[in-house]
Amino acid sequence: MTVSRLIATLMISASATTIAAAQDSGASPETESRQETVVVTGITSFGATKSDTPIVETARSLSVETAEMFIDKGALSLSQVLTYVSGVTAEPYGFSTRGDFPQSRGLELPRYRDSIQELFGSYNSTRADTYTIEQVEVLKGPASVLYGQGSPGGIVNYVSKTPRETFGGELQAEIGNFDRYQAAGDVTGPVAGTDGKLLFRMVGLYRDTGTQVDPVDETTTVLMPSLSWLPTPDTRFTLIGLVQDTESDAAAQFIPVEGTLFPLNDGSNLDYEVYAGEPGFNRYDTESQQLTLLGEHRINDNLTIEGTALWRSGEADYHQAWPTFTGAGQSRYLNDILSANPALQAAADAQGLTFTDTTVPRTFYQGDNTFDQLAGDIRLRGSFTTGVLEHDILAGIQHQDVETDSDTARIYGGGALAGDFRYVLDLKNPVYGNYPDQSVFDALLNDTPAEKVQDTGIYVSDQISVGKWRFTAGVRADRVENDNGASTQDDDAVSTSVGALYRFDNGVAPYVSYSESFETVVGADNQGNQFDPQEARQYEVGFKYEPRGIPGLITAAYYDIEISNLPNPNGLPGNASQQQGISTLKGFEVEGRLQFDEIFVQAAASTIDAEDPSGFKLAAIPETQASFWTTWRPDGPLEGFKAGAGIRYVGETVSENGTVRYVTPDYTLGDLMVGYEWDQWDLAVNARNVTDEEYLTGCLTRGDCFPGLRRTVVANLRYKF
Repeated sequence: MTVSRLIATLMISASATTIAAAQDSGASPETESRQETVVVTGITSFGATKSDTPIVETARSLSVETAEMFIDKGALSLSQVLTYVSGVTAEPYGFSTRGDFPQSRGLELPRYRDSIQELFGSYNSTRADTYTIEQVEVLKGPASVLYGQGSPGGIVNYVSKTPRETFGGELQAEIGNFDRYQAAGDVTGPVAGTDGKLLFRMVGLYRDTGTQVDPVDETTTVLMPSLSWLPTPDTRFTLIGLVQDTESDAAAQFIPVEGTLFPLNDGSNLDYEVYAGEPGFNRYDTESQQLTLLGEHRINDNLTIEGTALWRSGEADYHQAWPTFTGAGQSRYLNDILSANPALQAAADAQGLTFTDTTVPRTFYQGDNTFDQLAGDIRLRGSFTTGVLEHDILAGIQHQDVETDSDTARIYGGGALAGDFRYVLDLKNPVYGNYPDQSVFDALLNDTPAEKVQDTGIYVSDQISVGKWRFTAGVRADRVENDNGASTQDDDAVSTSVGALYRFDNGVAPYVSYSESFETVVGADNQGNQFDPQEARQYEVGFKYEPRGIPGLITAAYYDIEISNLPNPNGLPGNASQQQGISTLKGFEVEGRLQFDEIFVQAAASTIDAEDPSGFKLAAIPETQASFWTTWRPDGPLEGFKAGAGIRYVGETVSENGTVRYVTPDYTLGDLMVGYEWDQWDLAVNARNVTDEEYLTGCLTRGDCFPGLRRTVVANLRYKF
């Protein structure tokens, strides 16, 4: 039996055991925990579904990780928060500092905060810090009815910390390996003298840390003040500010497959933590500022108006050197390049230069990237009855205006491919200190026009209840305008979704749903015909089980996604029809979260069969994944003690084209937590990848591999008041 099948079998067995235990349990149905409150009864109307419909009555796949849950697991980034969520490839590009790149159902997950998309473009803003987040939600599959254009994989939405009506807070200190130090604070409550109508919250953080790649360090400062105004019992406005500044470097070194996935000619391997950049040149410094306004007013018992508005601005100063890519399947080592190029070999000979077999030419890159956004989403929610039908209707209008700008300079090969070998690097014995002068980059600067996108969507969705049936139907119309500085393009799209779910008295709720998404494609074919948006449709069938007598939820789903209007792999030059490509994704996901008296259990498993229009596997996407986590908080003499343990299995990944095929092996990682809570104190020590496994998360056909995260051990002390 393979490791993946073994883990999946153990998880399914564990789920079956917990179902039986739930049915036999004598626990009171009123027993409540944080897991029950969030996972079973649903999320706020500013969450991923934009409604307060319980998850168990939603005919879609939705996973939620609360702050308590991901703190227990020792998650230090958004990617790590998602490592125990079914169907999500949380870290496809391994250890990363430039951002979080989670994927769901084989596709990118756009990032949203408080139901508004927070990130557009690449490498132009700060990454979300988990200390500012109450919970993280993943809505899987096409979601254009609620969110407009986007990935068919779904969305990830994180909910900001907001003011509370009672005074409280915490002070936190962290220390960990790789010289990690962090101090943070969070305080909230009513403003004195306002009779509870004005609430505040202040969240702040400072972090100074090294990483597993020696020269890659990070310092981050975060300030997130917020203020809530409650003029009446039916009205609430919350204004959230967020300022973040990070000085760091790029962790991804883009090291060659020869020496990582495959051994070198002498049978040895490269150090996975080798630094291919230049300490005096490399940097990835980001900053961002944003204001979010949340509003809600209950007009009457049946009608509520609410909305979210966001202004966000970000920028990144990005410099990096990396081993030069020479083409799929071709060696990136200098001696191999010289052997294939006699003129270049002669240039090296004329300078009396010889190189080791692990010396590479390097490409030097500079990017000045900016990002500005204005967005708003106003919704009207109503409840009414027509005969035997009970309606919960959502109608809204959403608009966003986004401008991104990227001015870059690149020195391909660092001059080595033209006979200038000053900036090459031996990956086994690196010697740093040489890189081109800034004047060289200034002369090569590509100052491109800013790109602007305006998107307006009008949507309506209705959940109809009749007896134990729950039916959903939604439709949205979008108009998107893209302006790249040279031309403009207008696109229109209509998206729909429908679903049906039945709630049996025993807690089982089978469902079926259909949903659509679209994403604009800017440009035209060889005959001048404007490209149509990429379109996707999903069929999903599954069930949800809410045990009686125990807080928890178990879900299972099978999905079938088809993406159309992709590039045509068989298209001929000059052919007017270039959008005949189709990609298919099919998979199965199961997830369970159960709270016993002292023990919380979370299990997940998934499989996926995904192909691009050429019939090749989607790059760096594992076919199988499984995970299991449990937390123990005993009562009685051991009250205050806590411990947790988890295991994560990620199957092998494939990257292939017509020339090369790379198979990256599977890996299994373990996580541990131990801690103690007393009075107002909370001490915890977390270890992720506790056995310090050295592994690759994936290798791409262009010729590079991504090392995974090494063991991290962090001690966290909180004083709560």
